[in-house]
Amino acid sequence: MEIELVDVQCKKEQIESGSVANSADEVAEVTEGLARISTPTDGGETFYNPVQEFNRDLTVIVLKAFTAEREAKKEEQKPKEGTTSEPAAKQRKITGSNTARHPLASQQLLDGGGIRVLDALSASGLRAIRFALEVPNVERVLANDFSERAVEAIRRNVELNGVQDRVEAVFSDAIDLMMAHRKFGKRFHAVDLDPYGSASVFLDAAVQAVMDEGLLMVTCTDTAILCGNTAEACFNKYGSVPLRHKSCHELALRILLRAIDGHANRHKRYIVPLLSVSVDFYVRCFVRIRSGAAVAKDSVTKLAHMHCCATCQSLDLQPLLKKSVNGASVRFSNAHFQSDLIRLTERQGTSRDGGLVATCAHCGGTAVHTGGPIWVAPTCDVEFVGKLLAILNCPKAGDAKLGTRERLEGLLTVLSEELHDVPLFYEHDQLMNVVKCPAPKMSTFRSALLNAGYRCSISHCNPRAIKTDAPTTFLWDVCREWAKRNGIKPEGTAADTPRNWILTREAKFKINFTTHPECRVAGLLNLNKSKLLASSDERFVLAREKKQTRKSSSQSICTGQFPKTPDHYWDTGYPTRDEQLQRGYLKFTNSPLFKKTAKRRLL
Repeated sequence: MEIELVDVQCKKEQIESGSVANSADEVAEVTEGLARISTPTDGGETFYNPVQEFNRDLTVIVLKAFTAEREAKKEEQKPKEGTTSEPAAKQRKITGSNTARHPLASQQLLDGGGIRVLDALSASGLRAIRFALEVPNVERVLANDFSERAVEAIRRNVELNGVQDRVEAVFSDAIDLMMAHRKFGKRFHAVDLDPYGSASVFLDAAVQAVMDEGLLMVTCTDTAILCGNTAEACFNKYGSVPLRHKSCHELALRILLRAIDGHANRHKRYIVPLLSVSVDFYVRCFVRIRSGAAVAKDSVTKLAHMHCCATCQSLDLQPLLKKSVNGASVRFSNAHFQSDLIRLTERQGTSRDGGLVATCAHCGGTAVHTGGPIWVAPTCDVEFVGKLLAILNCPKAGDAKLGTRERLEGLLTVLSEELHDVPLFYEHDQLMNVVKCPAPKMSTFRSALLNAGYRCSISHCNPRAIKTDAPTTFLWDVCREWAKRNGIKPEGTAADTPRNWILTREAKFKINFTTHPECRVAGLLNLNKSKLLASSDERFVLAREKKQTRKSSSQSICTGQFPKTPDHYWDTGYPTRDEQLQRGYLKFTNSPLFKKTAKRRLL
């Protein structure tokens, strides 16, 4: 469990978490992994955040895989004595004339064969201490914070764990410290940014402080902004406009990756995502930083704007540039506008109001929103995820027992099956809701996609997600065919309603709902199990169960929400109207008006 220290001092939006009680106060030890830290028993200005234990456990195994890869490469290609892993041309370009100006530029960081890690926003120092104790081949860890009381706490915790030779507590502004270590020979092999809020202000300094082929780890907890609650704030911080959509949490990951890569491109560098996850209340990205002006130019081909229908939630991506290769000649040109979502129709009204208006080609909706740019390249390296699973399943002697191991295994299993090269996703019940038809089982919907030769998977962000490379037109044809089999017909005479617009169109594809042998997801049970283990603290688990019980008992048919679980719909599909009546969903109240309203909403 992490102790987050809270301090009122701020600098450059670096919000500290952390304060430490006086030495005279009674303290208690908290153990996590192989590390121990002391905390005041009376609480004071400190507070526990056990949810972040999962974040730290994940970071530890990622660093283990990173160091293992590095050691393997060192064995294959041993550099000559006196050289570094930085490109030789880059080393000659910038001298070390300013390397000794900053007092924190310890000479110990320049020597040795182990990795050097920066915990830029360390708070209690728990994360840095765990790196030193649990990750092999760690030579030095800088635990930095801009709170003097937090730095004092870090020093005490370092002494408590006996890692003074590997962990150094530093009192500095995170941006100043990273900029002081941007010179060759002083860069870190890994930099960890875990602020309270947005990490956007630290990204430019961070991409410069990481060594070539190094690891940058970024956490952002402002998911409300990244998911589209305040689009203008997201643009100011990350340079992208989000959209309100069911896949908003994956969208948050892709916005953050675009922001990191954009800062790297300014310095002729680029990123290679290794692992990107959206869990609990934050998003977490692990990216490899590489140098190369020519390859950095390809980053623009990994970006796209997105269009979303506000009525049926259909998505469409519009690339920014395209790359043409003709022998040794490489050329970038503007991508042609091609959209299966947008169709132009004449605006109804007077001549003054005349012109063309963009409408949705799938449902006839008149509101098509535009957002982006976002990262549309893969967000994870499946091979790297496999290495993380191997570390979990085959622990070495002396490895710490991870408190969130089962949750990690469930998440990584789902990530290994997810289609990371397919941006964003839909919920199949959301699609069926547009045509007002009971949703099929997840396995039935997936079988229709697999029988047609398309790929599909769920998402670690949402177990009900449909990630597929099938065109959106095919998804609506699946909805049409299922509605036809369930006797759903257009209602009334209005042809411009989304339901009638979709149901009256002829299907372009032949749909086959025969059960496909690969329609079930092996990692789904692990994902559901992992969500129950979101916190190792029993108090938080009990509080979550109590909240879920209270929420289930208060839900009613009036709001269109039923007490449901992903497992229930996986096996049985959504309840029919008769099943809803039989199961007593209308018995939450004795009010005749309520029953009348509820029955009307069921139709």
